[in-house]
Amino acid sequence: MTTQEVLTKLQYILPHHTLSKMMSKLTHCENKIWKNLFIKQIIKHYGVDMNEALEQDINSFKSFNDFFTRELNPAVRPLTTTPNAIACPADGSVSQAGKINDGEIFQAKGKSFTATDLLGGDPARAEPFNNGIYTTIYLSPKDYHRLHMPLTGTLREMVHIPGRLFSVNTATTQSVPGLFARNERVAALFDTDAGPMALVLVGAIFVSSIETVWHGVVTPPSITSVRSWKYQENAPVLKIGQEMGRFNMGSTIIVLFGNNKAKWDSNFAAEKVVRLGEHIGDTLM
Repeated sequence: MTTQEVLTKLQYILPHHTLSKMMSKLTHCENKIWKNLFIKQIIKHYGVDMNEALEQDINSFKSFNDFFTRELNPAVRPLTTTPNAIACPADGSVSQAGKINDGEIFQAKGKSFTATDLLGGDPARAEPFNNGIYTTIYLSPKDYHRLHMPLTGTLREMVHIPGRLFSVNTATTQSVPGLFARNERVAALFDTDAGPMALVLVGAIFVSSIETVWHGVVTPPSITSVRSWKYQENAPVLKIGQEMGRFNMGSTIIVLFGNNKAKWDSNFAAEKVVRLGEHIGDTLM
């Protein structure tokens, strides 16, 4: 058994949520010596480009989490202006992008999961995306950790789905069956000019929380059953490129569109490095 196989199997027995709570306390600590040391180590180890940050002085961040969810200088991530364009929702790298075949979403190396499971187990919630398209974008520790709208949309439902908190790195994604439908996650479903769009924010080990701009922190607390919020009167409307949520520590966002509603660019594929706001596909109007 390889070292990576051992590390992956170890994740099955780790107390995921307990470890994430501990990490949350560390990352929200406001001790200046501790948080500055932590920030410097991450910048050095991962090669974080602070020249892109709106605030570049690490002393200005009250905690490590404040640094981790730092704002970017808007000038470094111009928003696509191509008509009917789908804008990239995050900095990161493409894990997968393709078609949802009869409700199945490809994960890696022969592994897949269903849109129904991903969205909390309700077939009616997943049905609009059957035979549509999806992409999975992984955010590494060096990336910007706020998430933005690929299209202008009106929020109609948010779903908080309980689960584990496996790592979402490449090795674990290739090893753990149905990973993204097993981890705790928050799904936001929007109505857009291209039909329904789902943005699924997937938690991971040491991700201390997921929040949205309209709700605030969604998790923690962790839960034991699916909970959802419906938005009818005064439903939030978010414009393309507008911030919609963030990871307090990093993870993965999954984007879903319906059948014949959108298409990805021909070069938008696994392992491609992407940047917030860039053109990644087009709606089929």
